[in-house]
Amino acid sequence: MTRRDNILLNIDWFTVFLWVALVVFGWMNIYSANIMKGDGTVMDFSQRYGKQFIWLLVSIILILIIFLLDAKFFPFFAYLLYGITIVTLLAVLVFGKEINGAKSWFVIGGFQFQPSEFAKLFTALALARLLSSYGFVLKNFKSLVLAGSIILAPALLIMVQPDLGSMMVYFAFIFVLYREGFPQNLMVLGSILIILFVITLLVEKIYILPVIWIIALIVIKLFKVPLKSVLYIFAAGILPAGILVFFMQSGQQVMGYESVILISIAASLLFALIIAIRLRNNNLYKIIAGMVISILFVISVDYAINNTLKEHQKQRIYVTLGIEDDPQGVGYNVNQSKIAIGSGGFSGKGFLNGTQTKLQFVPEQSTDFIFCTVGEEWGFIGASAVVILFVLMIVRLVILSERQRSDFSRIYGYGFISVLIVHFTVNVGMTIGLFPVIGIPLPFFSYGGSSLLAFTLFLFIFLKLDSNRKELLR
Repeated sequence: MTRRDNILLNIDWFTVFLWVALVVFGWMNIYSANIMKGDGTVMDFSQRYGKQFIWLLVSIILILIIFLLDAKFFPFFAYLLYGITIVTLLAVLVFGKEINGAKSWFVIGGFQFQPSEFAKLFTALALARLLSSYGFVLKNFKSLVLAGSIILAPALLIMVQPDLGSMMVYFAFIFVLYREGFPQNLMVLGSILIILFVITLLVEKIYILPVIWIIALIVIKLFKVPLKSVLYIFAAGILPAGILVFFMQSGQQVMGYESVILISIAASLLFALIIAIRLRNNNLYKIIAGMVISILFVISVDYAINNTLKEHQKQRIYVTLGIEDDPQGVGYNVNQSKIAIGSGGFSGKGFLNGTQTKLQFVPEQSTDFIFCTVGEEWGFIGASAVVILFVLMIVRLVILSERQRSDFSRIYGYGFISVLIVHFTVNVGMTIGLFPVIGIPLPFFSYGGSSLLAFTLFLFIFLKLDSNRKELLR
Protein backbone atom coordinates (compact mmCIF):
# COMPACT_ATOMS: atom_id res chain seq x y z
CA MET A 1 0.00 0.00 0.00
CA THR A 2 1.46 3.40 -0.97
CA ARG A 3 1.55 6.41 1.30
CA ARG A 4 -1.03 8.12 -0.89
CA ASP A 5 -3.46 5.25 -0.47
CA ASN A 6 -3.06 5.02 3.30
CA ILE A 7 -6.31 6.28 4.77
CA LEU A 8 -4.68 6.90 8.15
CA LEU A 9 -2.27 9.36 6.56
CA ASN A 10 -4.73 11.15 4.28
CA ILE A 11 -7.77 11.53 6.52
CA ASP A 12 -8.37 15.00 7.97
CA TRP A 13 -7.82 14.25 11.66
CA PHE A 14 -8.79 17.74 12.81
CA THR A 15 -12.35 17.20 11.56
CA VAL A 16 -12.39 13.74 13.17
CA PHE A 17 -11.36 15.37 16.47
CA LEU A 18 -14.24 17.86 16.17
CA TRP A 19 -16.67 14.98 15.59
CA VAL A 20 -15.36 13.11 18.66
CA ALA A 21 -15.61 16.25 20.80
CA LEU A 22 -19.23 16.89 19.74
CA VAL A 23 -20.51 13.31 20.14
CA VAL A 24 -18.80 12.81 23.52
CA PHE A 25 -19.98 16.14 24.92
CA GLY A 26 -23.42 15.44 23.48
CA TRP A 27 -23.54 12.05 25.18
CA MET A 28 -22.53 13.64 28.51
CA ASN A 29 -25.44 16.07 28.28
CA ILE A 30 -27.89 13.32 27.26
CA TYR A 31 -26.70 11.41 30.33
CA SER A 32 -27.17 14.45 32.55
CA ALA A 33 -30.63 15.19 31.14
CA ASN A 34 -31.86 11.65 31.86
CA ILE A 35 -29.99 10.40 34.94
CA MET A 36 -31.72 10.65 38.30
CA LYS A 37 -30.63 9.64 41.78
CA GLY A 38 -31.17 5.92 42.21
CA ASP A 39 -31.00 5.26 38.48
CA GLY A 40 -29.01 2.37 37.07
CA THR A 41 -25.44 2.32 35.84
CA VAL A 42 -23.89 4.51 33.17
CA MET A 43 -24.46 1.70 30.67
CA ASP A 44 -28.15 1.19 31.51
CA PHE A 45 -29.42 0.38 28.00
CA SER A 46 -33.05 0.92 29.00
CA GLN A 47 -32.26 4.63 29.35
CA ARG A 48 -31.62 7.13 26.57
CA TYR A 49 -27.97 7.57 27.45
CA GLY A 50 -27.48 3.79 27.24
CA LYS A 51 -29.19 3.58 23.86
CA GLN A 52 -27.17 6.55 22.60
CA PHE A 53 -23.98 4.76 23.64
CA ILE A 54 -25.03 1.82 21.45
CA TRP A 55 -25.59 4.20 18.53
CA LEU A 56 -22.10 5.63 19.12
CA LEU A 57 -20.63 2.15 18.78
CA VAL A 58 -22.69 1.51 15.63
CA SER A 59 -21.42 4.85 14.26
CA ILE A 60 -17.81 3.75 14.74
CA ILE A 61 -18.53 0.48 12.91
CA LEU A 62 -20.09 2.41 10.02
CA ILE A 63 -17.06 4.71 9.87
CA LEU A 64 -14.78 1.71 9.52
CA ILE A 65 -17.00 0.29 6.74
CA ILE A 66 -16.93 3.62 4.89
CA PHE A 67 -13.12 3.69 4.98
CA LEU A 68 -12.97 0.13 3.67
CA LEU A 69 -15.12 0.98 0.65
CA ASP A 70 -13.70 2.33 -2.57
CA ALA A 71 -14.36 6.08 -2.83
CA LYS A 72 -15.89 5.54 -6.28
CA PHE A 73 -18.67 3.52 -4.63
CA PHE A 74 -20.52 6.68 -3.61
CA PRO A 75 -20.87 8.43 -6.99
CA PHE A 76 -21.52 5.09 -8.70
CA PHE A 77 -24.42 4.11 -6.42
CA ALA A 78 -25.70 7.64 -5.72
CA TYR A 79 -28.87 7.32 -7.81
CA LEU A 80 -29.62 3.81 -6.51
CA LEU A 81 -29.33 4.96 -2.89
CA TYR A 82 -31.54 7.96 -3.68
CA GLY A 83 -34.15 5.66 -5.26
CA ILE A 84 -34.15 3.44 -2.16
CA THR A 85 -34.65 6.58 -0.07
CA ILE A 86 -37.75 7.58 -2.04
CA VAL A 87 -39.19 4.06 -1.67
CA THR A 88 -38.51 4.15 2.08
CA LEU A 89 -40.21 7.54 2.46
CA LEU A 90 -43.25 6.13 0.65
CA ALA A 91 -43.21 3.01 2.82
CA VAL A 92 -43.15 4.98 6.08
CA LEU A 93 -46.39 6.70 5.06
CA VAL A 94 -48.03 3.26 4.88
CA PHE A 95 -46.25 1.18 7.51
CA GLY A 96 -44.75 3.81 9.79
CA LYS A 97 -45.78 4.68 13.33
CA GLU A 98 -47.20 8.09 14.15
CA ILE A 99 -45.26 9.89 16.90
CA ASN A 100 -45.99 13.49 17.94
CA GLY A 101 -48.46 13.88 15.09
CA ALA A 102 -46.06 12.79 12.31
CA LYS A 103 -45.96 9.40 10.60
CA SER A 104 -42.18 9.49 10.23
CA TRP A 105 -40.91 6.45 12.08
CA PHE A 106 -40.34 2.74 11.72
CA VAL A 107 -40.30 1.04 15.12
CA ILE A 108 -38.21 -2.12 15.44
CA GLY A 109 -38.10 -3.63 18.92
CA GLY A 110 -37.16 -0.87 21.34
CA PHE A 111 -35.51 1.26 18.66
CA GLN A 112 -36.96 3.83 16.29
CA PHE A 113 -35.74 4.59 12.78
CA GLN A 114 -36.52 7.85 10.96
CA PRO A 115 -35.92 7.63 7.17
CA SER A 116 -36.11 11.41 6.67
CA GLU A 117 -32.78 11.84 8.51
CA PHE A 118 -30.99 9.65 5.95
CA ALA A 119 -32.91 11.18 3.03
CA LYS A 120 -30.85 14.39 3.31
CA LEU A 121 -27.63 12.40 2.93
CA PHE A 122 -28.76 10.47 -0.14
CA THR A 123 -30.31 13.58 -1.69
CA ALA A 124 -26.91 15.27 -1.38
CA LEU A 125 -25.26 12.27 -3.09
CA ALA A 126 -27.77 12.25 -5.95
CA LEU A 127 -27.55 16.03 -6.39
CA ALA A 128 -23.75 15.84 -6.47
CA ARG A 129 -23.92 13.06 -9.07
CA LEU A 130 -26.30 15.08 -11.26
CA LEU A 131 -24.46 18.40 -11.04
CA SER A 132 -21.09 16.73 -11.71
CA SER A 133 -22.38 14.85 -14.77
CA TYR A 134 -20.51 15.49 -18.00
CA GLY A 135 -21.98 18.40 -19.93
CA PHE A 136 -24.43 19.38 -17.19
CA VAL A 137 -25.03 23.15 -17.18
CA LEU A 138 -27.08 24.43 -14.27
CA LYS A 139 -28.18 27.66 -15.93
CA ASN A 140 -30.51 26.15 -18.53
CA PHE A 141 -34.15 25.48 -17.68
CA LYS A 142 -34.07 21.70 -18.08
CA SER A 143 -31.11 21.39 -15.72
CA LEU A 144 -32.81 23.56 -13.10
CA VAL A 145 -35.91 21.37 -13.28
CA LEU A 146 -33.87 18.17 -12.86
CA ALA A 147 -31.92 19.55 -9.90
CA GLY A 148 -35.08 20.96 -8.34
CA SER A 149 -36.89 17.63 -8.75
CA ILE A 150 -34.15 15.73 -6.89
CA ILE A 151 -34.49 18.17 -3.98
CA LEU A 152 -38.29 18.49 -3.98
CA ALA A 153 -39.26 14.80 -4.29
CA PRO A 154 -38.14 13.76 -0.77
CA ALA A 155 -39.12 17.15 0.66
CA LEU A 156 -42.73 16.73 -0.52
CA LEU A 157 -42.95 13.17 0.80
CA ILE A 158 -41.66 14.36 4.19
CA MET A 159 -44.19 17.21 4.17
CA VAL A 160 -47.00 14.66 3.74
CA GLN A 161 -45.95 12.86 6.96
CA PRO A 162 -46.17 15.79 8.05
CA ASP A 163 -42.71 16.78 9.33
CA LEU A 164 -42.41 20.50 8.65
CA GLY A 165 -38.98 20.85 10.28
CA SER A 166 -37.25 18.14 8.22
CA MET A 167 -38.95 19.37 5.06
CA MET A 168 -37.67 22.93 5.52
CA VAL A 169 -34.07 21.68 5.76
CA TYR A 170 -34.20 20.86 2.04
CA PHE A 171 -34.21 24.57 1.25
CA ALA A 172 -30.55 24.45 2.37
CA PHE A 173 -29.61 22.83 -0.95
CA ILE A 174 -30.22 26.17 -2.66
CA PHE A 175 -26.76 27.17 -1.37
CA VAL A 176 -25.24 24.19 -3.19
CA LEU A 177 -26.92 25.27 -6.42
CA TYR A 178 -25.71 28.84 -5.91
CA ARG A 179 -22.12 27.65 -5.43
CA GLU A 180 -22.40 25.70 -8.69
CA GLY A 181 -23.70 28.59 -10.80
CA PHE A 182 -27.37 29.04 -9.91
CA PRO A 183 -28.49 32.33 -11.57
CA GLN A 184 -28.08 35.30 -9.23
CA ASN A 185 -31.38 36.90 -10.26
CA LEU A 186 -33.21 33.76 -9.09
CA MET A 187 -31.36 33.96 -5.76
CA VAL A 188 -32.52 37.56 -5.43
CA LEU A 189 -36.07 36.48 -6.22
CA GLY A 190 -35.79 33.73 -3.58
CA SER A 191 -34.59 36.27 -0.99
CA ILE A 192 -37.52 38.54 -1.81
CA LEU A 193 -39.94 35.64 -1.38
CA ILE A 194 -38.47 34.86 2.05
CA ILE A 195 -39.00 38.49 3.08
CA LEU A 196 -42.54 38.36 1.71
CA PHE A 197 -43.16 35.15 3.68
CA VAL A 198 -42.34 36.91 6.97
CA ILE A 199 -44.31 40.03 6.03
CA THR A 200 -47.32 37.89 5.09
CA LEU A 201 -47.33 36.42 8.61
CA LEU A 202 -47.07 39.86 10.20
CA VAL A 203 -49.46 41.83 8.00
CA GLU A 204 -52.81 41.05 6.42
CA LYS A 205 -52.52 40.48 2.67
CA ILE A 206 -55.10 43.22 2.00
CA TYR A 207 -52.29 45.66 2.93
CA ILE A 208 -49.41 43.73 1.32
CA LEU A 209 -50.82 43.53 -2.20
CA PRO A 210 -51.06 47.32 -2.78
CA VAL A 211 -47.49 47.69 -1.45
CA ILE A 212 -46.22 45.16 -4.03
CA TRP A 213 -48.13 47.04 -6.71
CA ILE A 214 -46.68 50.44 -5.71
CA ILE A 215 -43.12 49.05 -5.54
CA ALA A 216 -43.60 47.55 -9.01
CA LEU A 217 -44.69 50.94 -10.39
CA ILE A 218 -41.59 52.60 -8.91
CA VAL A 219 -39.31 49.90 -10.36
CA ILE A 220 -40.99 50.26 -13.77
CA LYS A 221 -40.15 53.96 -13.73
CA LEU A 222 -36.55 53.26 -12.65
CA PHE A 223 -36.13 51.10 -15.78
CA LYS A 224 -36.74 54.24 -17.84
CA VAL A 225 -40.22 53.38 -19.00
CA PRO A 226 -41.84 56.67 -20.14
CA LEU A 227 -43.70 58.49 -17.36
CA LYS A 228 -46.84 58.64 -19.52
CA SER A 229 -46.88 54.83 -19.75
CA VAL A 230 -46.41 54.48 -15.97
CA LEU A 231 -49.37 56.83 -15.40
CA TYR A 232 -51.48 54.76 -17.81
CA ILE A 233 -50.62 51.59 -15.87
CA PHE A 234 -51.51 53.35 -12.61
CA ALA A 235 -54.81 54.67 -14.00
CA ALA A 236 -55.70 51.23 -15.40
CA GLY A 237 -55.65 49.91 -11.85
CA ILE A 238 -57.19 52.87 -10.02
CA LEU A 239 -60.18 53.32 -12.35
CA PRO A 240 -61.87 49.91 -11.80
CA ALA A 241 -61.02 50.03 -8.10
CA GLY A 242 -62.58 53.46 -7.74
CA ILE A 243 -65.79 52.42 -9.52
CA LEU A 244 -66.16 49.27 -7.40
CA VAL A 245 -65.48 51.14 -4.14
CA PHE A 246 -68.04 53.80 -5.14
CA PHE A 247 -70.75 51.17 -5.56
CA MET A 248 -69.75 49.50 -2.29
CA GLN A 249 -69.91 52.78 -0.41
CA SER A 250 -73.37 53.33 -1.90
CA GLY A 251 -74.60 50.25 -0.08
CA GLN A 252 -74.16 47.74 -2.90
CA GLN A 253 -71.81 45.10 -1.44
CA VAL A 254 -70.53 43.75 -4.74
CA MET A 255 -67.43 42.03 -3.32
CA GLY A 256 -64.82 42.26 -0.55
CA TYR A 257 -62.02 44.80 -0.51
CA GLU A 258 -59.40 42.09 -1.18
CA SER A 259 -61.18 41.21 -4.42
CA VAL A 260 -61.24 44.89 -5.39
CA ILE A 261 -57.49 45.15 -4.85
CA LEU A 262 -56.83 42.00 -6.90
CA ILE A 263 -58.98 43.31 -9.78
CA SER A 264 -57.15 46.62 -9.63
CA ILE A 265 -53.72 44.96 -9.76
CA ALA A 266 -54.83 42.57 -12.52
CA ALA A 267 -55.98 45.54 -14.63
CA SER A 268 -52.60 47.26 -14.11
CA LEU A 269 -50.73 44.11 -15.06
CA LEU A 270 -52.77 43.67 -18.21
CA PHE A 271 -52.09 47.25 -19.28
CA ALA A 272 -48.39 46.87 -18.37
CA LEU A 273 -48.25 43.77 -20.59
CA ILE A 274 -49.76 45.71 -23.49
CA ILE A 275 -47.19 48.48 -23.05
CA ALA A 276 -44.35 45.94 -22.77
CA ILE A 277 -45.43 44.44 -26.11
CA ARG A 278 -45.61 47.86 -27.74
CA LEU A 279 -42.27 49.09 -26.36
CA ARG A 280 -40.62 45.64 -26.68
CA ASN A 281 -39.22 46.18 -23.19
CA ASN A 282 -37.76 42.94 -21.77
CA ASN A 283 -37.24 44.50 -18.33
CA LEU A 284 -40.95 45.28 -18.16
CA TYR A 285 -41.74 41.61 -18.84
CA LYS A 286 -39.47 40.61 -15.95
CA ILE A 287 -41.10 43.12 -13.60
CA ILE A 288 -44.57 41.85 -14.51
CA ALA A 289 -43.47 38.24 -13.98
CA GLY A 290 -41.89 39.11 -10.63
CA MET A 291 -45.02 40.91 -9.50
CA VAL A 292 -47.26 37.99 -10.49
CA ILE A 293 -45.00 35.53 -8.66
CA SER A 294 -44.96 37.77 -5.56
CA ILE A 295 -48.75 38.12 -5.45
CA LEU A 296 -49.35 34.40 -5.99
CA PHE A 297 -46.77 33.66 -3.29
CA VAL A 298 -48.48 35.94 -0.75
CA ILE A 299 -51.85 34.35 -1.48
CA SER A 300 -50.44 30.79 -1.30
CA VAL A 301 -48.62 31.47 2.00
CA ASP A 302 -51.79 32.90 3.50
CA TYR A 303 -53.74 29.83 2.32
CA ALA A 304 -51.07 27.39 3.58
CA ILE A 305 -50.87 29.01 7.01
CA ASN A 306 -54.63 28.93 7.49
CA ASN A 307 -55.51 25.66 5.77
CA THR A 308 -52.45 23.36 5.81
CA LEU A 309 -50.54 23.83 9.06
CA LYS A 310 -51.86 22.39 12.27
CA GLU A 311 -52.94 24.84 14.97
CA HIS A 312 -49.90 24.25 17.21
CA GLN A 313 -47.55 24.77 14.24
CA LYS A 314 -49.18 28.11 13.41
CA GLN A 315 -49.02 29.21 17.03
CA ARG A 316 -45.32 28.34 17.28
CA ILE A 317 -44.60 30.60 14.31
CA TYR A 318 -46.77 33.40 15.71
CA VAL A 319 -45.17 33.16 19.15
CA THR A 320 -41.66 33.36 17.63
CA LEU A 321 -42.57 36.41 15.56
CA GLY A 322 -44.16 38.08 18.58
CA ILE A 323 -47.66 38.03 17.07
CA GLU A 324 -48.95 35.97 20.00
CA ASP A 325 -47.80 35.45 23.58
CA ASP A 326 -48.46 31.99 24.99
CA PRO A 327 -45.90 31.17 27.73
CA GLN A 328 -48.04 28.36 29.15
CA GLY A 329 -49.06 26.86 25.79
CA VAL A 330 -46.98 26.45 22.64
CA GLY A 331 -44.47 28.98 23.97
CA TYR A 332 -43.83 26.92 27.11
CA ASN A 333 -40.85 24.96 25.77
CA VAL A 334 -39.00 28.05 24.58
CA ASN A 335 -39.83 30.00 27.72
CA GLN A 336 -38.49 27.24 29.98
CA SER A 337 -35.49 26.75 27.72
CA LYS A 338 -34.51 30.42 28.02
CA ILE A 339 -34.95 30.23 31.81
CA ALA A 340 -32.66 27.16 31.93
CA ILE A 341 -29.98 28.75 29.73
CA GLY A 342 -30.17 32.05 31.63
CA SER A 343 -29.89 30.33 35.00
CA GLY A 344 -26.54 28.83 34.00
CA GLY A 345 -24.85 32.20 34.10
CA PHE A 346 -21.23 32.46 33.00
CA SER A 347 -19.81 29.13 34.18
CA GLY A 348 -22.97 27.04 34.76
CA LYS A 349 -24.31 25.11 37.74
CA GLY A 350 -22.00 22.16 37.13
CA PHE A 351 -22.34 18.77 35.48
CA LEU A 352 -25.40 16.85 36.79
CA ASN A 353 -26.47 19.89 38.87
CA GLY A 354 -28.97 21.53 36.55
CA THR A 355 -32.23 22.07 38.48
CA GLN A 356 -34.31 22.83 35.39
CA THR A 357 -32.86 19.69 33.82
CA LYS A 358 -33.36 17.45 36.83
CA LEU A 359 -36.93 18.63 37.43
CA GLN A 360 -37.70 18.17 33.71
CA PHE A 361 -39.17 21.62 33.19
CA VAL A 362 -38.13 21.60 29.53
CA PRO A 363 -39.76 18.85 27.40
CA GLU A 364 -37.51 17.07 24.89
CA GLN A 365 -34.45 18.25 26.81
CA SER A 366 -32.21 15.47 25.50
CA THR A 367 -33.37 15.79 21.87
CA ASP A 368 -34.45 19.07 20.28
CA PHE A 369 -33.68 21.16 23.39
CA ILE A 370 -30.34 19.58 24.34
CA PHE A 371 -28.63 22.98 24.01
CA CYS A 372 -30.49 24.34 27.06
CA THR A 373 -28.94 21.53 29.16
CA VAL A 374 -25.52 22.79 28.04
CA GLY A 375 -26.47 26.38 28.89
CA GLU A 376 -27.72 25.50 32.37
CA GLU A 377 -24.97 23.12 33.51
CA TRP A 378 -21.98 24.51 31.61
CA GLY A 379 -23.05 28.16 31.35
CA PHE A 380 -21.91 30.70 28.80
CA ILE A 381 -18.51 29.02 28.60
CA GLY A 382 -19.97 25.60 27.68
CA ALA A 383 -22.54 27.03 25.25
CA SER A 384 -19.82 29.07 23.55
CA ALA A 385 -17.61 25.99 23.32
CA VAL A 386 -20.37 24.09 21.48
CA VAL A 387 -20.92 26.99 19.08
CA ILE A 388 -17.15 27.27 18.47
CA LEU A 389 -16.88 23.53 17.74
CA PHE A 390 -19.64 23.75 15.13
CA VAL A 391 -18.20 26.91 13.56
CA LEU A 392 -14.76 25.31 13.37
CA MET A 393 -16.23 22.23 11.70
CA ILE A 394 -18.16 24.32 9.16
CA VAL A 395 -15.12 26.45 8.31
CA ARG A 396 -12.91 23.36 8.03
CA LEU A 397 -15.45 21.63 5.76
CA VAL A 398 -15.52 24.68 3.48
CA ILE A 399 -11.72 24.54 3.22
CA LEU A 400 -11.83 20.82 2.47
CA SER A 401 -14.59 21.27 -0.12
CA GLU A 402 -12.68 23.95 -1.97
CA ARG A 403 -9.55 21.81 -2.25
CA GLN A 404 -11.36 18.92 -3.93
CA ARG A 405 -10.26 17.95 -7.44
CA SER A 406 -13.51 16.12 -8.10
CA ASP A 407 -16.69 18.09 -8.84
CA PHE A 408 -18.70 15.34 -7.18
CA SER A 409 -16.74 15.58 -3.92
CA ARG A 410 -16.92 19.38 -3.82
CA ILE A 411 -20.67 19.48 -4.48
CA TYR A 412 -21.35 16.73 -1.95
CA GLY A 413 -19.22 18.60 0.61
CA TYR A 414 -21.26 21.74 0.15
CA GLY A 415 -24.43 19.68 0.45
CA PHE A 416 -23.32 18.53 3.89
CA ILE A 417 -22.20 22.03 4.89
CA SER A 418 -25.59 23.50 3.91
CA VAL A 419 -27.61 20.93 5.87
CA LEU A 420 -25.27 21.22 8.87
CA ILE A 421 -25.55 25.02 8.97
CA VAL A 422 -29.35 24.94 8.84
CA HIS A 423 -29.64 22.27 11.55
CA PHE A 424 -27.15 24.01 13.83
CA THR A 425 -28.53 27.53 13.34
CA VAL A 426 -32.21 26.61 13.63
CA ASN A 427 -31.79 24.23 16.59
CA VAL A 428 -29.75 26.67 18.69
CA GLY A 429 -31.97 29.54 17.50
CA MET A 430 -35.20 27.85 18.57
CA THR A 431 -33.85 27.08 22.07
CA ILE A 432 -33.25 30.81 22.65
CA GLY A 433 -36.44 31.95 20.89
CA LEU A 434 -34.98 33.25 17.62
CA PHE A 435 -36.68 30.60 15.42
CA PRO A 436 -39.98 28.72 15.62
CA VAL A 437 -39.86 25.30 17.28
CA ILE A 438 -39.87 23.03 14.22
CA GLY A 439 -38.34 19.93 15.79
CA ILE A 440 -34.95 19.34 14.20
CA PRO A 441 -32.02 17.91 16.22
CA LEU A 442 -28.61 19.39 16.94
CA PRO A 443 -26.24 17.30 14.74
CA PHE A 444 -23.98 14.79 16.57
CA PHE A 445 -25.30 16.15 19.86
CA SER A 446 -29.02 15.43 20.31
CA TYR A 447 -30.32 12.04 21.41
CA GLY A 448 -31.45 9.87 18.52
CA GLY A 449 -29.90 7.02 16.57
CA SER A 450 -31.24 8.12 13.20
CA SER A 451 -29.81 11.61 13.51
CA LEU A 452 -26.43 10.48 14.86
CA LEU A 453 -25.94 7.75 12.25
CA ALA A 454 -27.12 9.93 9.36
CA PHE A 455 -24.87 12.89 10.19
CA THR A 456 -21.92 10.61 10.94
CA LEU A 457 -22.33 8.92 7.55
CA PHE A 458 -22.77 12.34 5.95
CA LEU A 459 -19.48 13.58 7.43
CA PHE A 460 -17.30 10.51 7.03
CA ILE A 461 -18.34 9.82 3.44
CA PHE A 462 -17.02 13.28 2.69
CA LEU A 463 -13.83 12.63 4.64
CA LYS A 464 -13.39 9.41 2.65
CA LEU A 465 -13.83 11.33 -0.61
CA ASP A 466 -11.39 13.97 0.62
CA SER A 467 -8.78 11.34 1.52
CA ASN A 468 -8.99 10.06 -2.08
CA ARG A 469 -9.15 13.46 -3.76
CA LYS A 470 -5.97 12.77 -5.73
CA GLU A 471 -7.51 9.70 -7.35
CA LEU A 472 -11.11 10.90 -7.77
CA LEU A 473 -11.61 13.02 -10.85
CA ARG A 474 -14.90 14.21 -12.32
